[in-house]
Formats: sequence, structure tokens, C-alpha cells
Amino acid sequence: MRRASVRVRAALGATVVVALALVAAGFFVVATLRDGLAGTARLGAENTARSTAAQAGHTARGAIPDLDGLDGDEPVQVVDASGRVLGASDPLEGRGPVADFARVDKPDEGDGGSDDDGGDDDGEDGDGVEVDSDSEHKTLSFPVDDDGDVTYDKDDIVGSQDFSVAAVQGRTRDGTPVTVYAGASLGAQQEAVSTVTRSMLFGLPVLLVVVGGVTWLVTRRALRPVEGIRQEMSAITASTDLSRRVPEPEARDEVARLARTTNETLAALEASVERQRRFVADASHELRSPIASLRTQLEVAAAHPELLDVDGAVEDTVRLQALAADLLLLARLDAGERPAGKRVSLAELVREHVAQRAGDPHPVRLPALDDGEVLGSAGQLARVLGNLLDNAQRHAASQVTVRVRREGGGALVLAVEDDGAGVPEDERERIFERFVRLDDARSRDEGGAGLGLAIARDVAERHGGTLRVEDSEAGGARFVLRLPGADG
Repeated sequence: MRRASVRVRAALGATVVVALALVAAGFFVVATLRDGLAGTARLGAENTARSTAAQAGHTARGAIPDLDGLDGDEPVQVVDASGRVLGASDPLEGRGPVADFARVDKPDEGDGGSDDDGGDDDGEDGDGVEVDSDSEHKTLSFPVDDDGDVTYDKDDIVGSQDFSVAAVQGRTRDGTPVTVYAGASLGAQQEAVSTVTRSMLFGLPVLLVVVGGVTWLVTRRALRPVEGIRQEMSAITASTDLSRRVPEPEARDEVARLARTTNETLAALEASVERQRRFVADASHELRSPIASLRTQLEVAAAHPELLDVDGAVEDTVRLQALAADLLLLARLDAGERPAGKRVSLAELVREHVAQRAGDPHPVRLPALDDGEVLGSAGQLARVLGNLLDNAQRHAASQVTVRVRREGGGALVLAVEDDGAGVPEDERERIFERFVRLDDARSRDEGGAGLGLAIARDVAERHGGTLRVEDSEAGGARFVLRLPGADG
């Protein structure tokens, strides 16, 4: 299944996240609004009930409290312990008790007398009126007219409305227990909640469309440099011109870093391809000479056997064999071949290798060989030592010196130096390039194909070390191979 583009996924993801956040926020806002308005209605109903209970407290037993001071739209009733309505506001006049969820118990004998001690106990006002500090609340439904006022006139009833009804208990001045029921409309709450809910339902899709569109545009603009990089990379791939580079945005962001990294990769790839091209060209040139010489000698020998130069043919064959071995080793190194992680003693390696070079033109001195081991391939390290010794023998005037010493941190240093002319400072990096030979080493008799030092450095780097050239105390060149110790 084909996946959508980054812009589409970003827009959809942002829209979904915003939608979830808005829905959660909407539920929280509606719940908070509903609770707040309901609490306001309960408080209003309780205040009305308490004020009415205080007013009823000034009436004598059986008297009807004066409720004219109340808002005519508020349903209020004063009920005694027997369930008789002592007073009611206009909407409930002539109606029975609207509720009995806080009905007071009938007073016991002896409880009906008034308290004449004039004390101001808790729950009493200064005139001796008792009002219970506790109250109860319920939500009840009353019939209402088109203005939302409570009515029981069948001609005016258009529906019903929920009211928050508070019940407060009290006693009249003569000790008669009463319950006051007062209601406050929840219509404002329901209307506000409905309005907010409708606004959210209508506004949410519009807001989500805006969020999705803005995310699409912002993502498109942000990814425009990426598209430019993609197009340029596609053009580079089609043209195989590795000298081209992708455009780098001026902003210092992730896309700009991607462009810079891409250009660095292209530069490294261009250098690698150019290096391979030079390698192939130089290899073909180096192989052509011994092969052509060997063929010429064989053709002459076929026509004139007495003219066969056996020594020259063997020399060309040996040279061709050595060159083929060097090319194969370089190919393995370029392919990423890693040396085996075996422990190798550099001092022992030097002694064994020098002992096998009995035919060298100059003696090899071993003044100092510190003990120590490195991790790697004994064969490849022997190849490095052999190449360095071949180079030193070729340029030495009278002797070659090899040292092995241990440095701080556990590193081991192998130094091969001669007393020849040395290497010019401006040529000290160039001599490690492949097929590079200085002018005095270009003849067939003096040097090889120019791969020995290149192989030595590549092997050193594969072993985690370095190889560099510096001046020798004897006046010639000193090649320094530094490798991490096995115990470092």
C-alpha cells in the first residue's frame, strides 16, 4: 500500500491532534460551565429559601407568611410538618407541596412553646427565629410558559423547565417547624451550555480545516528545499556528473545540514571515483609495460631461440606477479576488509622479518625493540614492515635502522629510518598516494610501481593507527608507524 506524502501525513496528524485537544477542552469547558451555572442556581435557591424561612419565622402558628417581597417568577413554598402549605409565591399559589425531600418531623408535645429567654443561640437571628444551617438540593421540573416562567395554566404551558430546588428547615416564632422550598431556574445554564456546544460543533470543523490547511502550507514551504535537493540528486544521477552540488538553504536548520552533508558525500564520492579512475589508468599502464616486455621476449625467443633472455623474462614475471599481488591487496582494502584481531608482537615480527632479508644491500640495525603487542593481522603488518624496509634500502646510503618503542597510553611505535637524502617536506603526503614515485625513483631498476607506501598507510589505518614520514637523525627519512596496543 502506497503511503501518503509527508505533507499529507503532517496535515492529517496535526488535524487529529488538534481535534482531540479541542474535543477534550470542549468537554472540560462545557462541564465547568454547567457546574458553575448549576452552583449559581443552587446558591440563589438556597438564599431565597433562607430569606423566606427567616420571614416565616416572624409569623405565628398557622399564619400565612407574607411572600409579596419575592420575585413572582420564583417558585417558593412554606410547608409545615403536616404537609400544609402555609404560603407560596404566585406561580405555586393553590398548589400542594412541590416536594417532601426535606419535610420536618411533627413536633413532640412540649416542643411547640416559644423560647422566651431571648437567647441568641446558633441558628437563631436576633428576634429568636431559628433557621437550620443545613440545606438539601434537588433538581425538579416545573411547567413553564413561553417566557420560561412557572405556570399551571393549561393555556399558557408550552413545556417544562428544570429548577434547582433548595429545602431549608426552620421554626416560627411560636416554635412551629416549617420547611421552605425555593427554586431557581436552570434555563440559563441549559441555554448557555447549548449555545457553547453549538458554537463548538460549528466552529470545530472550520478550525480543523484551517489547521490542516496551514499545516499543509507550512510543511510544503519547509520541504521545498528538500524537493530541490531531491531534484538535483536525480539530475546528478542521470548525468553521472559528480562535480555538481545540491543547493544549500541559507537557514541553519536540519534541511541546511542535510544539504551540507549531501554535498560532503558527493565530494567524497567524486574524490573516490576520481581516485578509482586514476588507479585503473595507472594500473593498466604499470601492467602494460611488463606484459609487453615479456611478450616481446617470448616472440623473439620463438623466432630465435638463441636470443632468449631468460633472466629478463623471469624478472618481468616476478615484477608482474608482485604488481598483481599489490593490486589485489589494495582491492581488498578498498572493499573494507578488516584485519583479524589477533595479538601480534611487533618486536618478534621485526626480528623474524629482518632475519629473512639476508640479501639486502645495506645492513639493518635493531638498537631498541621494546616488548608489546598489537591487535591485527600478522601478514598485513609484515607487509607494511617489508614495504618500509624496501623503501629504506632503496634510498639508504650505508645503513637502515629499525626501532620499536612503547609510548604512554600503551601505543607502540615502529620506526624505520635510513641515512639517505630524505623526503622533501612538500612531498611527504604525496608519496603515500598510489602509483606515485619521486623523480629519482622512477626507473625500473630503482623502484617498483609506487604502491608500497600507499599499501603501508592503508594497512596502518585499517589497524587504527597512523603512518607518517619525518626527518631522521642520520639525515635521511624516518617512517613512523603508530599502532594502539593490545592492552591499551
